[in-house]
Amino acid sequence: MRDQAFTLPVLYLRHLAEQIEALGGDVRQWLERSQLREAQLHDPALSIALPVFHQLVLDALLLANEPALGLLVGERLGVNTHGILGYAALHSGTIREALALVERYLGLRLSLVSIAHEIHPGEVRIVFAETYPLGEIRRPLLEAVVLSIKNILDSISMGVCRVGEVVFPFDAPGYADLALDLFGTPVRYGQRWAGFTLPPQALDVPLKMADPEAFREAAEICQRELDKLTANESVAARVRRLLLEKQRGFPSLQVTARLFSMTPRTLHRRLLEEGTSFRGLLEEVRHTLAAEHLKSGRFTVDEIAYTLGYSDLANFRRAFKRWESIAPSEYRARHAAPRKAG
Repeated sequence: MRDQAFTLPVLYLRHLAEQIEALGGDVRQWLERSQLREAQLHDPALSIALPVFHQLVLDALLLANEPALGLLVGERLGVNTHGILGYAALHSGTIREALALVERYLGLRLSLVSIAHEIHPGEVRIVFAETYPLGEIRRPLLEAVVLSIKNILDSISMGVCRVGEVVFPFDAPGYADLALDLFGTPVRYGQRWAGFTLPPQALDVPLKMADPEAFREAAEICQRELDKLTANESVAARVRRLLLEKQRGFPSLQVTARLFSMTPRTLHRRLLEEGTSFRGLLEEVRHTLAAEHLKSGRFTVDEIAYTLGYSDLANFRRAFKRWESIAPSEYRARHAAPRKAG
């Protein structure tokens, strides 16, 4: 996947730096590895590329010598650390309204992960999905984001809505007891999704800090910021991001066009002008996700094919061989990371 810009307010890097320092790490050394200076952590206009952020997280884990770094940073991120999004959430009328707000505007604060709620029998699942393949930083980033969003819900609900359980799609770490303490609820590992569950009856209970006018004004600011963000983004980047967000069921060209308030013909033309096509972007996203799933070892080849929308396993095998010149099973054997004991 080609390099893309992404959203990350410098405030979050400051929290990461503070946690590194608290653990005895050298913040200056950490930043210098990515050719950054401490003074830049106080520059609200600081913008870094995704590979730089990726390396910053890896170096932070190394220098802090703390595998639970993601959780410790997530614990720092309360509702007030999320700017206007956090302010709007604080004045939501219900948990359902707050969830809709975060789902729509999380990308203003962090565009590496999307969030969506799913209604299941007896529970509501708050599901977090990678909008970029996170690779080696997947665990700490998901731990930080999931804990941070849980912190928001805890703050605004004031006990009205209690999380049922937290789940992660990786093996239990050696610090699982710490995760249990920080989340304050059972944590299950080795699942097929990341996020947490809520009781359905809590979604529409009125919240004590609800302020419709403050919520409306803050949501309007969020929308203006989102409009500015998307206005500077290519159509191809928007389509690619949408496909990654909807990887549990890719939308068609017609549905995608509707979501972008375009006709299918206009969307097709705009993508051609940018040197690509809907089919090409879908192929690119499928390739990226297939490689990530095979490396992770969480799914069988059949499950990966089904997840990526292939009704025929043979078609997936042929596509993968076209992408990588080897079969999926051989790719997994070459690239799969060793599984650690919990």
